[in-house]
Amino acid sequence: LQNGAVPGEQGKQEKSVKRGNWGNQIEFVLTSVGYAVGLGNVWRFPYLCYRNGGGAFMFPYFIMLVFCGIPLFFMELSFGQFASQGCLGVWRVSPMFKGVGYGMMVVSTYIGIYYNVVICIAFYYFFVSMTRVLPWTYCSNPWNTPDCVGVLDGNLSSRAALNLTQLLNTTQKRTSPSEEYWRRYVLNLSDDIGNLGEVRLPLLGCLGVSWVVVFLCLIKGVKSSGKVVYFTATFPYVVLTILFVRGITLEGALTGIMYYLTPQWDKILNAKVWGDAASQIFYSLGCAWGGLITMASYNKFNNNCYRDSIIISITNCATSVYAGFVIFSILGFMANHLGVDVSKVADHGPGLAFVAYPEALTLLPISPLWSILFFFMLILLGLGTQFCLLETLVTAIVDEVGNEWIIRKKTFVTLGVAVAGFLLGVPLTTQAGIYWLLLMDNYAASFSLVVISCIMCVAIMYIYGHRNYFKDIEMMLGFPPPLFFQICWRFISPAIIFFILVFTVIQYRPISYNEYVYPTWAISIGFLMALSSVICIPIYAIYKVCRSEGDTLLERLKNATKASKDWGPALPEHRSGRYAPAFSPSTESHLEVQPLQPEKGQSEAAAASPVQGSNGSAHSQDSRL
Repeated sequence: LQNGAVPGEQGKQEKSVKRGNWGNQIEFVLTSVGYAVGLGNVWRFPYLCYRNGGGAFMFPYFIMLVFCGIPLFFMELSFGQFASQGCLGVWRVSPMFKGVGYGMMVVSTYIGIYYNVVICIAFYYFFVSMTRVLPWTYCSNPWNTPDCVGVLDGNLSSRAALNLTQLLNTTQKRTSPSEEYWRRYVLNLSDDIGNLGEVRLPLLGCLGVSWVVVFLCLIKGVKSSGKVVYFTATFPYVVLTILFVRGITLEGALTGIMYYLTPQWDKILNAKVWGDAASQIFYSLGCAWGGLITMASYNKFNNNCYRDSIIISITNCATSVYAGFVIFSILGFMANHLGVDVSKVADHGPGLAFVAYPEALTLLPISPLWSILFFFMLILLGLGTQFCLLETLVTAIVDEVGNEWIIRKKTFVTLGVAVAGFLLGVPLTTQAGIYWLLLMDNYAASFSLVVISCIMCVAIMYIYGHRNYFKDIEMMLGFPPPLFFQICWRFISPAIIFFILVFTVIQYRPISYNEYVYPTWAISIGFLMALSSVICIPIYAIYKVCRSEGDTLLERLKNATKASKDWGPALPEHRSGRYAPAFSPSTESHLEVQPLQPEKGQSEAAAASPVQGSNGSAHSQDSRL
């Protein structure tokens, strides 16, 4: 006891206990599934699939999953788990690149602000669905216009439906009751992004509700959110299955599903299809948001994150494919009812979630029940992602300050971040809110994520060194990363990320919403949002080089990129090999000679220096065994 090994070890473990861990492995997997599976799986993937050649799109999609998605996912999980630090603390690996962590925080802040506004709109629809007749069923409401034609107005015979189709084709002015309800009542949409108008109080109330829910679920950090995900990550699958069974039993459902799945093999040669597949995998898995590093940092050191990364990535993609059946079976039924092509009713984004799908639900018997289920599913999908976004910010702040006081007051940090998120989300509940929401969605989290991810790959593989990183993983998991992942990390994944970046730039089109084209000043704000996260990287790098020791610029660069002394496993009992603490000069020399044989080194050191005492050495060997 006198040599200080045991008390020191206890003290360190105490610190990790204070930081917290997952209750068990299932909590981590469910949280990560909830984080990766979000609204995009329901409202973006099915549309991309039908637009890019149906079943043929699955081919590039799964290739991108194998060569880019799973490797990046595994890299981020192993990175966070090895150091047990959030997205800022992990950059002890190469302090000059800490700006990447700040970039991740900025991205998570933007997404966290607007994502909760989408959840609040889903909350609003969830509450208003609790009636006998859904409010967007008929055209007889005060907010409707003469152009409104509902599918249930009057008793439509097949001939009347045919006349409606001709009306649709001749005059493109027909609007559905659900669209008018969305634009003219829920949003009370203004004519310009600069014309904010008034705050929509019902939406503001729902925004408050959604932030309170998120805060309460994260009140004790991962200890409380780990219990909540048992419900939020699994129940959406129950709802998806109920809606799937209901959908495929409807007339015309098969037409919709065939539209979604029929392969158009000629499209597979189109670069845009591959670009869409790569982008969807990249954004869908949540790479470079900082959330994966944060969630993995609460794992036990020897957890098999290799297995977890494969399970979570495949679950995420399977959910996307499954959601496509749910969406297109009902859209096929609606197209059949209207006598139009499925492409006329297919949509994506908020248009699918709040206009097309709700309208299709009005055609079903007991439509309020299906509506409640659908919006409840959207709320849970959104909350799973939102938990991780908030936890990423809170963990980064707490780990960075790192003293006892802030660890004890973590709940107040969570409260502060939630209140700030609510206040920053208020402008998105105004009459021009949807314009701002889409602007943030298109710019704040698009190409900046790709740049962050690319720099992260380069920093770990080439600056820190791939051999060092592979040894770290071997020390943590007991086996080095498989050869396939080694090749992907070093060459293939960075190349695919670079391809996504080039593709994003080439395919760039100024944003528009329906017929509204965004003014130049709004697009400039969008670019500034995108740059604000990327600019953290060079600014911090310059700052770090200036503060580093060294006479020449080259020396300063070397010192700024060199891993700091406290990089490595958080708990002393895991710090073996080259991370083993040096107790005496003789121990240090042995560890240098044989860095991969810590036990042998330590036993020799113990024999060589009697001052060390055999007790301490024996204890450290026992704890590792």
